[in-house]
Amino acid sequence: MFWALLFTFLLTQRKKMDFTLRTYRKLLVALLHKGYRFITFEQYCMLLPSQRLERLVILRHDVDLKAENSLRIAQIENELGISASYYFRIVLDSNKPEVIRAIAKLGHEIGYHYEDMAIANGDVEKAYEHFTQQLAYFRQFYPVRTICMHGVPTSQWDGRDLWKHYDYKQLGIVGEPYFDVDFSEVFYLTDTGRRWDGYKVSVRDKIPQYQDQWTEQGLVYRRTRAIIRAAKDDMLPPRIMITTHPQRWTSQPLPWLKELLWQSIKNTIKRLFLVK
Repeated sequence: MFWALLFTFLLTQRKKMDFTLRTYRKLLVALLHKGYRFITFEQYCMLLPSQRLERLVILRHDVDLKAENSLRIAQIENELGISASYYFRIVLDSNKPEVIRAIAKLGHEIGYHYEDMAIANGDVEKAYEHFTQQLAYFRQFYPVRTICMHGVPTSQWDGRDLWKHYDYKQLGIVGEPYFDVDFSEVFYLTDTGRRWDGYKVSVRDKIPQYQDQWTEQGLVYRRTRAIIRAAKDDMLPPRIMITTHPQRWTSQPLPWLKELLWQSIKNTIKRLFLVK
């Protein structure tokens, strides 16, 4: 009885639910209507400073889990003429070859969402060897030229520390977002924690050196509809990097509820024990 009532409630509230595919499409359309040009992170890295447009969105997706969700998002973007960057982990729930191929075929960029320092338990040489092996693997699907760190909140090891000892550019990599985006000029929006102000509960997916400045400017949003409203009112900065985690975005009521409840639990744990 309880589950039947809950399911009925979710269906009646469907239009108001955040983190649905319908809401995601609305966000993209709102930005398109305001003249924002969407580009991949690889494309951003190849632009000269003089070529960085007045209204620009670098669209990035971290495929942590549920790779199939990413394919549906990639299809929506393709329908709107948008290309985005998709970063895949090596874990089975992310690394789905058929999904990676399908997303690349839609014209999107594929990158490696690396966590090698955590996998190697801080052993730098093993981490680098593992990184190069996985980079070669993902280059079977796409000529990978950008990478992005996966935070691994339960690990003491920050994947970015690998680059204190090695240079990813010697491997043909042109960019890593946390190193190669000028966040003094690019506003960062991420749905980490299943909320757009998730920097409050994020261990690593945040830009702390600029967050206070953005907060003072009123650039803090909890829900997607607030970002859509800000776009329509011309209240967003001209250059933005948007990062989503596609496992959060679904229009199916029960998976939507499961993600909501599980992320709420994780946010509480991170706030109490992990976030500094």
